[in-house]
Amino acid sequence: MKVLVVDIGGTHIKFLATGQTEHREFASGPSMTPKRMVAGVRKLTADWKYDVVSIGYPGVVVHNRLIVEPYNLASGWIGFPFRRAFGRPVKLINDAAMQALGSYKGKKLLFLGLGTGLGSAMIADGIIEPMELGHLPYKKSTYEDYVGLRGLEKRGKKKWRRDVAEVVARLIAALEPEDVVLGGGNVKKLKELPKGCREGDNGNAFIGGFRLWEQAAGKSFREPRRAIELRKRKEQRHGRTGAKR
Repeated sequence: MKVLVVDIGGTHIKFLATGQTEHREFASGPSMTPKRMVAGVRKLTADWKYDVVSIGYPGVVVHNRLIVEPYNLASGWIGFPFRRAFGRPVKLINDAAMQALGSYKGKKLLFLGLGTGLGSAMIADGIIEPMELGHLPYKKSTYEDYVGLRGLEKRGKKKWRRDVAEVVARLIAALEPEDVVLGGGNVKKLKELPKGCREGDNGNAFIGGFRLWEQAAGKSFREPRRAIELRKRKEQRHGRTGAKR
């Protein structure tokens, strides 16, 4: 079974299919509707073959249904017929949960995605729990307003880094995870990772999308051997836990 994984972000739509070595993408943003997203993906994957689709969505997903409209995209997502639009079975999952699933190595994992907003999810004993921690109150606004893209642009990189360190420390103290992964495009803007964290990889979202269908087939999700080899090489070159970059 070949899977197409679509990772919907506030700035880009990225996608990869089974058997492909390079992902493709196009720009997203406040005017992005589900119809435009599907049209763009189908156009750029016309030469790919896939049987099913996994979609990582930046919002609440319950029982394969979108519950709220995305904060950083256009409206019209709730109730959109994704299966009919793609012409294939579709699994929907919160985008942070999909990255968490792709990052999972066991134990109790907390995933925090530093991107347009603040994505968050936990996995404990293989059970995925998407979370909306970014919208919890923090200082004069919410966590997301301080450690998301708006906070970075408004307060500058130095203050943003301090806020990230403080927010991560608070969430670790409250949730007591055994493994913490910081992902998202803005994690590269940190001078060093907060204590006890390891850096994620945006490519893990694709691994998570593939694992969704492994779960549906009753298989335990294991990290593909090729992914393990690449990750080990990357760790040897750069380091992952608290290392300066």
